[in-house]
Amino acid sequence: MAEINSNNNNERSTAADAQQKEDVMREQMLKVLLTTEARERLANIRMVKPDIARLIENQIIQLASSGKIQKSITDDEIKEFLSSFQKPQKDFKIKWA
Repeated sequence: MAEINSNNNNERSTAADAQQKEDVMREQMLKVLLTTEARERLANIRMVKPDIARLIENQIIQLASSGKIQKSITDDEIKEFLSSFQKPQKDFKIKWA
């Protein structure tokens, strides 16, 4: 019984280590791919909407791995990524009778 618990703990720590290594690798890639201002904007987005920030990071990493990024991504380009992920807001018109 103790052996089973030991195996479960080892699997959890291995999965946690793998996740931590992946996160470190992502951060290093983004540090190379983004300008300072772009990294700051992405950090701000991550505080407010972590899921959107993750989507933007994934798209940047995917573009870099496919060779489509030739230069560092700027703050304005992060804004473009952000606008592409945000849903358009509906305009409400109130008519007074």
